[in-house]
Amino acid sequence: MTARPAQGRATARLRTDAARNRAQILSAARSAFLEAGTAVPLEEIARRAGVNIATLYRRFPNREALIAQVVVDGFGIVLDAARAAATSARTDPPAAVQAFLQSVVDSRDMLVLPLIGGPQTDAPEARELQRDIAAALEDVLEQGRRHTMIRADVTAVDLITTAALLCRPLPHLPPQQAAALTARHLGVFLDGLRPDPSITLPPPPSHQEMADHLLAGPAESTPSRNGRD
Repeated sequence: MTARPAQGRATARLRTDAARNRAQILSAARSAFLEAGTAVPLEEIARRAGVNIATLYRRFPNREALIAQVVVDGFGIVLDAARAAATSARTDPPAAVQAFLQSVVDSRDMLVLPLIGGPQTDAPEARELQRDIAAALEDVLEQGRRHTMIRADVTAVDLITTAALLCRPLPHLPPQQAAALTARHLGVFLDGLRPDPSITLPPPPSHQEMADHLLAGPAESTPSRNGRD
């Protein structure tokens, strides 16, 4: 009668250990990818995570699987911020946009995403998360348009690319100065969201077009007419 509870505790402990190992591997992968790119040896990631390489391969059978999960986790963080903004936009759309952008900036050390220098992945879950993010941000903007508090020609792509630009590091600057510049740029962008019929914006790419280009990778350069690169 006592064997089953003991077995249950052992199983629960194994599950807890497995979950902890997985979290440690993903955390180590994020920091390694941000520092050295996705070509960093998997043995180095396992070392940082405090696990052996066999444990890493049990969780992630290859590099592509590990990269995909890191990217998916990043998109999940952005989606949480976008959905929170969609909820708060019902009362204050501009403040919701500000909260979304600030939340993404505050989480940038957790984000290994294509628009901020991270890898592309064709994982279906990543594409679905991207679509959900765009839909949530369009809800935010629709609230702002409805109350004439946000320009009618601003799109979810504008918010996504602005968040990516704000997350980009500013090299060679002390952290306080970099943070102050990021806050200033955020303020300038938010001020530019106000409706102004005197300014016409060029047409933006659609979210699908942008996602397709990111998946395809950098476009090949066109050779010059004189045959030189």
